Amino acid sequence: MEDLQKFAYIPLKQNNNRVWRTYGGGALIDKWKKDRPETDGDMPEEWIMSTITARGKGRPENEGLSMLNTPVGLRSLKELVDSNKELFLGKKLADKFGTTGVLIKMLDSNERLTIQVHPDKEYAQSMLNSDFGKTESWYVLNKREIDGEKSVVYMGFKEGVTPEIWKEHFIEQNIEEMLNCLHKIEVSPGDAFMIYGGVPHAIGSGCFLMEVQEPTDYTMRVERVTPKGLTISDELIHQGVGNEKMLECFHYDCCSYEEALRRWKVKPEVVDNSDTYSLKTIFNERHTNCFGLNELDLNGAYTIKGNGGFYVAVVYSGEGVVLCNGKEFDFKQGDEIFLSAAIDEVTFKSNIKSRILLCYPPN
Repeated sequence: MEDLQKFAYIPLKQNNNRVWRTYGGGALIDKWKKDRPETDGDMPEEWIMSTITARGKGRPENEGLSMLNTPVGLRSLKELVDSNKELFLGKKLADKFGTTGVLIKMLDSNERLTIQVHPDKEYAQSMLNSDFGKTESWYVLNKREIDGEKSVVYMGFKEGVTPEIWKEHFIEQNIEEMLNCLHKIEVSPGDAFMIYGGVPHAIGSGCFLMEVQEPTDYTMRVERVTPKGLTISDELIHQGVGNEKMLECFHYDCCSYEEALRRWKVKPEVVDNSDTYSLKTIFNERHTNCFGLNELDLNGAYTIKGNGGFYVAVVYSGEGVVLCNGKEFDFKQGDEIFLSAAIDEVTFKSNIKSRILLCYPPN
């Protein structure tokens, strides 16, 4: 049997991993990856360090699974982790979940996504037999105007929305009224939001964001046709639980616009800085125990000590080297790097000023 465990001691880069969705976009992912041409299509998401497959009828069996570049060729992250969970993930995560416990995506929309909700943990366990719900987070990286529309997101029910009103709009497919039930928030790069399981939401057109989330692909949708006219199958509407149970996935705790921002908009905070770096925390245990996200702005060198678990470095811009166990590994804009729990320490050193997103599993 192949010895995959030796790869736990070096940074491992992921191959590009674009995934089909029911909405369009992706040009800003091409731009970030420096791929030409920069085009919108039906692969508007890049899944990062994924050990789960995407849900979609008639799609390739292993769509969504991450493939990593090792010294002996491509190997799936799932295969590496399964070879020694404790070594790659860390003991706590290996014992508790036996999997990464997190999914990271880059998402670029050129149309509004359908109005949707994800299950919280209780709903996921009782209705979908899953240990994970799909609490997620959005960190806005870029935006663009599409057909003159500003970049917005929708989230949370306005005051006065009841399950009866929502069900009626769903049955009648009154999309305008459904959108009217949700708070509409204009977004800019640097904005950060927590989207807890049960909170209704939709991403508008022209949003390029990093989404860190629980590792499932369960989405309940209330629109039978996407804004661009694609018909959504019943399975993608209710994930097999039926329409009545799908409507129970929503949390009907309504609030004002100001309260919505208080509940779900997060203010990034600087936790460490010098002349050559700034480390910000975006999402942490104050917001959720499902995942974490930091951002390192680097114009020099910065050392990260291991904390007994793996993490993922996504290079949003810049280039340089990673020093790890006495060796140098290069990094550049568009790289996605897995750093296993077995790595005690790495130093990121930039040659060109860099912005690196550091994604963490459940704490």
